[in-house]
Amino acid sequence: MSDKTPDLEAMLADDERRRRQWRKGAEHDPLRSAPSAVRVRRRTPEPDVPVAYLPRTMVADAEFKAAAGSGGDVWRRLRCRHDFEYWCARCVVIKDKITSAYVPFRLNRAQRHVLEVLESDRLAGRPIRLILLKARQWGGSTLVQIYMAWLQSCHRRNWHSLICAHVKDTAAGIRGMYRTLLANYPTELWEGDTPPQFKVYEGSANVREITGRGCRVTLGTAENADAVRGADYAMAHLSETAFWGASDRRSPSDFVRAVCGAIALVPYSLIVMESTANGVGNYFHTEWLRCREGHGDKHAVFVPWYMIDIYSTPPPDRRAFASTLTDYERRLWNMGIDLDRIYWYHLKSLEYPSAEQLHAEYPTDDIEAFANTGAGVFANAAVEALRQRCAGVEGRRGDVGGAGFTADATGAMTVWLMPEEGADYVVAVDVGGRSAKADWSVVAVLRRGDGDRLPEIAAQWRGHCDHDLLAAKAMTIGRFYNDALLVVESNTFETSAYGGGAAEGNLFVLNRMAAQYENLYHRESYDTATQTVSRRVGFHTNRSTKAMLIAGLVEAVREGAYIEHDAGCCDEMATYEQLPNGSFAARRGYHDDMLMTRAIALHVAASPQCQRPSADVTCVDYLF
Repeated sequence: MSDKTPDLEAMLADDERRRRQWRKGAEHDPLRSAPSAVRVRRRTPEPDVPVAYLPRTMVADAEFKAAAGSGGDVWRRLRCRHDFEYWCARCVVIKDKITSAYVPFRLNRAQRHVLEVLESDRLAGRPIRLILLKARQWGGSTLVQIYMAWLQSCHRRNWHSLICAHVKDTAAGIRGMYRTLLANYPTELWEGDTPPQFKVYEGSANVREITGRGCRVTLGTAENADAVRGADYAMAHLSETAFWGASDRRSPSDFVRAVCGAIALVPYSLIVMESTANGVGNYFHTEWLRCREGHGDKHAVFVPWYMIDIYSTPPPDRRAFASTLTDYERRLWNMGIDLDRIYWYHLKSLEYPSAEQLHAEYPTDDIEAFANTGAGVFANAAVEALRQRCAGVEGRRGDVGGAGFTADATGAMTVWLMPEEGADYVVAVDVGGRSAKADWSVVAVLRRGDGDRLPEIAAQWRGHCDHDLLAAKAMTIGRFYNDALLVVESNTFETSAYGGGAAEGNLFVLNRMAAQYENLYHRESYDTATQTVSRRVGFHTNRSTKAMLIAGLVEAVREGAYIEHDAGCCDEMATYEQLPNGSFAARRGYHDDMLMTRAIALHVAASPQCQRPSADVTCVDYLF
């Protein structure tokens, strides 16, 4: 747009309004506070704060009139009990990261945003529950820990808490913050029976007691979960949960259930789970999605980069910058962000070779926060759009046998769509291992599209079993879904068979499937040594065919060309990468078994040679 267009003039005027509004928030005074639904303007007996917006709960307190008349410490103690921000400014000091000096704790904009959510539960008399997704360091852990200290110092006695991080040094740093707080607490405002101290409790290296309040603070790590089990906790702060490791003996979900399950559902009880993102598919990501979608017990709160006050730089030529915004920067403008913050983001983008890396470090929304690296195969926005449609149909757990589908909450099969008369299905099988430590075996059922209806995942079996039993299960599922076209990825069977040894019988499994199941996928394979063409059972995945499959799946996800119902498959897409040698694989520690069944099923369903055959025709696809 030109400098003279009305749009640009209106934009610059709107930018001035946005910057004024933003500066107003940055100048927040915790002693005087600001108007809100939970505050009311009143005179105070404090000489340095003649008028303030006080919490309504304080004004309604039976002690308010007497405290206002006496003033001094009586007034300040009463306000400390009702006003967390005021208490922080009067009673809490923290170490400034830049100057290393100890300064009063004044909440920044992002911290006030999170505090509002915590207080919404407390003031409503609900248990306080929060899952916090953090963008860079803005003091999220600091806020949570000091909020817990407020509850223990001003509201509850014998109210024990747990601080648990992924490694001991992180948890120790959080506890050090507590030590500093109590060492500098104004004794005249202390609500305890004895002066505030953070002392060792009964010789334990991991437990401290807040003297005068009877509250204990336990330090723990996810690496040593057994050390924190069984205690009488009323509050738990679980820090950097996305980085908690899992093993055969323990998992983050087991630990959270063991510790947090014992915390009573009563007012002032607290569970806060917070972390920066560490990819998708892990416990923190799963719990975030569950709570974000309203199915969990916690408020899901994300703090984006643009809510952090220091991320702002005035452009040298505001008019020129406004007229040259990129598409992404214009998206930020349309979200209501002023040009100073957008220009800071513009400068920061120059430090990164790709937009994906920038978004991962400074995410605008939670999708970007969980984004894959620049090696990701599937676009994050496309995967998120696919995920959003997963919640449309409720799946039923169970199993399929000769008598049809039997509901069973412990079953390895999930059914979203029962077989429809006249509908056509493709059943794709990805062969995993037999043991619990091996890759999963997956049998996915795809309902082919017809008319305006998109292809749609109808059911899925996922588990571990012997390969002959997997073949039998796949054939049973295929028969249940109208004698569906059954496509088995044959690599495991063929590699084991031709490799010799005890696994040679796997080739027999394919031969038996060919004899027992009529609508079985075959391929034609050309042998360059003998110059002969042979027919083989199953889909063989190699570098060329895998690239073809993944290209097709990328297109289907990008274009919204099929309907998914398993969020776990979306997680696999978000952690699927292209390696430096050009091949494709799941990120280390993740899986791609569900993803591959979708790629195979969609490819076969779209292949002209693989439309539903008559009884005497074998489906053949030319792949080599």
